Amino acid sequence: MNPVAESGEDHGVKTYELQTEVRIPGTLDRVFSFFADAGNLELLTPPWLSFRILTPRPIAMRVGVLIDYRISMRGLPMRWRSEITAWEPPFRFVDEQRRGPYRLWVHEHSFRQDGSVVVVGDHVRYAVPGGPGLERLVHAALVRPDLHRIFRYRVDAMNRLLPAAA
Repeated sequence: MNPVAESGEDHGVKTYELQTEVRIPGTLDRVFSFFADAGNLELLTPPWLSFRILTPRPIAMRVGVLIDYRISMRGLPMRWRSEITAWEPPFRFVDEQRRGPYRLWVHEHSFRQDGSVVVVGDHVRYAVPGGPGLERLVHAALVRPDLHRIFRYRVDAMNRLLPAAA
């Protein structure tokens, strides 16, 4: 997992980026189909977030689909809504937060075949709550450590679940 890096500003809001890459044995179609099932997001999310999809399933993934979730961050329950803004099977899709804990959250999922493995990439561009100066403290003290922990769990879950799904 690459460390979180400051990426600049988006409409005057300080933004950060997080990138991960996992190599999973298998085929592009099989690995992408795992991610195309929105229900599998629950399997990739750490239990301490109490993550639940609220949108009735099955969810037909495509551009414009809205998905509602319930999560608990640091013990605070909250709702999250994301919109699928790009859907290009089996190579990539993008979900963007429309309501939730971040000022900005754009998550690109990418997939490419490399021999007998699929390289699964996550690239997240996000902004945290707080005004000028405060957002750096919120990011350093709370958000960055939480995201590292969440994405480490996600990487471990992919390595555990996807080879078994063959």
